[in-house]
Amino acid sequence: MTAETERLRDRVAAELTRTRGRTDALIAAVDDDDLVRQHSPLMSPLVWDFAHVANQEELWLVRDVGGREPVRRDIDELYDAFKHARRDRIALPLLDPAEARRYVAQVRDKALDVLDRVRLDGRPLVADGFAFGMIVQHEQQHDETMLATHQLRTGAAVLTAPAPPAATVRVTGEAFIPGGPFTMGTDTEPWALDNERPAHAVDVPAFHIDRAPVTNGQYAAFIAAGGYDDPRWWSAAGWDHRQSAGLTAPAHWERDGDGWAVTSFGRTAALVDDEPVVHVCFFEAEAYARWAGKRLPTEAEWEKAARFDPATGRSRRFPWGDEAPEPRHANLGQRHLRPAPVGAYPDGASPAGVHQLIGDVWEWTSSDFSGYPGFSAFPYREYSEVFFGPDYKVLRGGSFGTDGSAVRGTFRNWDYPIRRQIFSGFRCARDA
Repeated sequence: MTAETERLRDRVAAELTRTRGRTDALIAAVDDDDLVRQHSPLMSPLVWDFAHVANQEELWLVRDVGGREPVRRDIDELYDAFKHARRDRIALPLLDPAEARRYVAQVRDKALDVLDRVRLDGRPLVADGFAFGMIVQHEQQHDETMLATHQLRTGAAVLTAPAPPAATVRVTGEAFIPGGPFTMGTDTEPWALDNERPAHAVDVPAFHIDRAPVTNGQYAAFIAAGGYDDPRWWSAAGWDHRQSAGLTAPAHWERDGDGWAVTSFGRTAALVDDEPVVHVCFFEAEAYARWAGKRLPTEAEWEKAARFDPATGRSRRFPWGDEAPEPRHANLGQRHLRPAPVGAYPDGASPAGVHQLIGDVWEWTSSDFSGYPGFSAFPYREYSEVFFGPDYKVLRGGSFGTDGSAVRGTFRNWDYPIRRQIFSGFRCARDA
């Protein structure tokens, strides 16, 4: 075994262990009654997510990569995300919390044994530890989903984290992004998922983009101006949804005298004006942008603003460069339980001076989710391809609940345009 392979094994093992620590903390924060309860029809019971991440780990690492005998073949259908809608999972004969904990531990023991023995080269599934990286990212994605479930639960607060850092620079206005081609997507990121591939040139006309996400204070001005009552700002589909869903403000906002209060993870406090707005759906973001005389950026515009370095003509891994995210770069990994004020991460700005593109809030774009030219499903169609089409809008950049292993300048998220239980916000753009 080469020293390089040994370092890769150590890194994979560390990522698996670090990720499981986050999962365990989210599960341990509540009692067993809360684990089996469905806190919203939009979300699974927490105990389903917990066993599901282990079932995926068993399917890919233990059975496929390792060629081992199944741990629990009898539960595969229960934890298949395509077999049962989230709202229906509460009625399934799921593993109870104690059984789930035993199953999760058994699978991890076997997965680590596979890691010790398998070659990390050869077939694409294992080259550069891809299958292990896929499982790390999958679990971190479910950790963010479980964090969103925690936001929807009622009762006493159970999660704690320090407040995000204060702003250290003033960030206002727009950045100008010159027209021309740039490289979108990746061929070199070893753990990039299929929808991020292949790298390809995209010619993007010149545009302006907000240097920061839209803040609570800016969004409150839209509400105060009657933005929710004026169909001029809404698309036809957006206005229908606003009326049918009774939308009057972002989720978790409530009137507090002349101002607003926000409930976050069981704690209610006054709205912080300079933090990015969160828990808005695509239609709300689109209406605000139109009211402001702008629009939402396309996905290609967002990525060019985040990655393109005009000094070198190349696309970076992250807005600040190629090095992995550190706490000084971005609000990631559940270190804080809300977005940071605009201007809190100057070290994370892009070459064009666009701030907080990574972390804080997922940012809605105007683009439908589709494959890039030359897309090839890997390692299974259900990861991306089955979602392609106009039903889903692309979000970029990650949130305060996204782990650094599960977001990068090329990473793509997608959801229905009505969804706002996710940690979603936005920034605006306009033609040059």
